Amino acid sequence: MDLGLQGKVAAITGGSEGIGRATAFRLCEEGVRVAICARREDVLQTTAKEVTSATGGEVLAVRADVTNPADCAQFMLQTIERFGRLDILVNNAGRSSAMPFEQAADEVWQEDIEVKLYGAIRCTRLAIPHMRKQGGGRIINMTTIAGKQPTARSVPTSVTRAAGINLTKALANEYAADNILVNTICLGRLKSAQWTRRWQAHFSHLTLDEFYAKQGESIPLQRLGEAEDVADLVCFLASERARYITGTAINIDGGLSGAV
Repeated sequence: MDLGLQGKVAAITGGSEGIGRATAFRLCEEGVRVAICARREDVLQTTAKEVTSATGGEVLAVRADVTNPADCAQFMLQTIERFGRLDILVNNAGRSSAMPFEQAADEVWQEDIEVKLYGAIRCTRLAIPHMRKQGGGRIINMTTIAGKQPTARSVPTSVTRAAGINLTKALANEYAADNILVNTICLGRLKSAQWTRRWQAHFSHLTLDEFYAKQGESIPLQRLGEAEDVADLVCFLASERARYITGTAINIDGGLSGAV
């Protein structure tokens, strides 16, 4: 299936590892020119080189922290200066921060809001004028299934992700007339550096594969998701094949969530 992505330009926040890295790989394979940003310069540059080497694609790496408005502006500016346009924005920056409510101090809430909500707001605000100018675009926000169905000890992530889902729907309605389609991917349990750190800290008596298998036992598909599973969905939502899809919140969780 031709996804119609050849020659498009994508900007990915949190692009150095995990979902962001896998998405950069997948988009470059489809002929998309990609800009990635993250806070750690060394990891970011390594990813850019690996993606370019493996795919032959063109990758721009910009060190940026989405909690800093000036960094967001610089990321978008360098993307436009390098590629001349912007078709796809993937708001992926963020990490899980879940704990009992009484343990979540103001600083924890503020950091989570800055990274996950304000980061998406800032980059989207900067991207929309460029997308409108060229007649449309795609914005894909990463949230989680906890944003639809929060559990105990899931704050602040469940709350900020719920805000991200709401933001997605509001933007989809507001910018449909500009042919800017906005969707969110609600993540379930995925293999990640965070899960690996949890394994190292508490489950080192198991192999990593055994640990992942154990974590997958409560998931209907009996496994954790891969970053590449998400990257494939991003590519579809960014493509011409998804031209009638906007304002949706799509679970990618192996059937784990009780909310559709």
